[in-house]
Amino acid sequence: MTIRPLSSLDEPQLEAFLRPLRDSSMFLRSNAQRGGLNPPSGSREQVFVAAFHDGKVAGVVAHGASGMLLIQAPDSAADLARACIGLSQRRVTGLAGPPVQVEQAMAALHLKAEDASYYRDEGLYGLDLCDLIVPAALATGRLTCRAPTAGERDTLCAWRLAYDIESLGSADTDETRQRSTRFLDQQMADGNAWVAVDGGAPVSLSAFNAALPDIVQLGGIYTPPELRGRGFARVAVAASLLAARARGAERATLFTSNPSAARAYEALGFLRTGSYAVVLFRGPR
Repeated sequence: MTIRPLSSLDEPQLEAFLRPLRDSSMFLRSNAQRGGLNPPSGSREQVFVAAFHDGKVAGVVAHGASGMLLIQAPDSAADLARACIGLSQRRVTGLAGPPVQVEQAMAALHLKAEDASYYRDEGLYGLDLCDLIVPAALATGRLTCRAPTAGERDTLCAWRLAYDIESLGSADTDETRQRSTRFLDQQMADGNAWVAVDGGAPVSLSAFNAALPDIVQLGGIYTPPELRGRGFARVAVAASLLAARARGAERATLFTSNPSAARAYEALGFLRTGSYAVVLFRGPR
């Protein structure tokens, strides 16, 4: 096994390794395509390190600008995590990837589960978009879905903050508010956010954490508590997936540990394909 940083010349090999594992590799593939594998000289904003067997990529770990360590390394998670952090020389704010690999990386980096503000093995779900089950409320036009308007931004930023607090255990701080706003603004700018509308007012938000030509990853799905139980989220999600299908995407994926959310996704045709671990640390490390 050979371990080394990746460069732009390795992009075809990295894609060949990750694409068959695409349900659990969305962040890695998206970051590689968005930021590239050959950052400016001296930049450590995005570092990719891979293991090679017989000249082919057999595992990869990336450390992004946010401090998240992203893992897809079935046989080399510990070694790659050490090599990647040794190269980036930055703190780890969180980890994401297949659960066993995340555990191995944490042990190699001497990171402790009890220090995490969030640590869950989420259910990983996938759907071939040709099998999407469209809710009757959307199919009949009783409810509609569209891109958010500029005038709805403040409302949706508040929803995104509420999602981060409720689903990720984030504290209501200025840093959290800024991060939530940045994330939603980017989704809106990329055309990856939709709102279900009832009586002219937004009632649920659907968005993509990552979007590639062949697959999208849902994230940040939110309905205010007082509007839940009416099928609004299913409409928002289904409409966003119809939009992705129209763009050419063939598949959608997501991860959740919420049983109620899982049932809603299963009603749209999603099937569980495995597990996905997400770990977040709060404060300096």
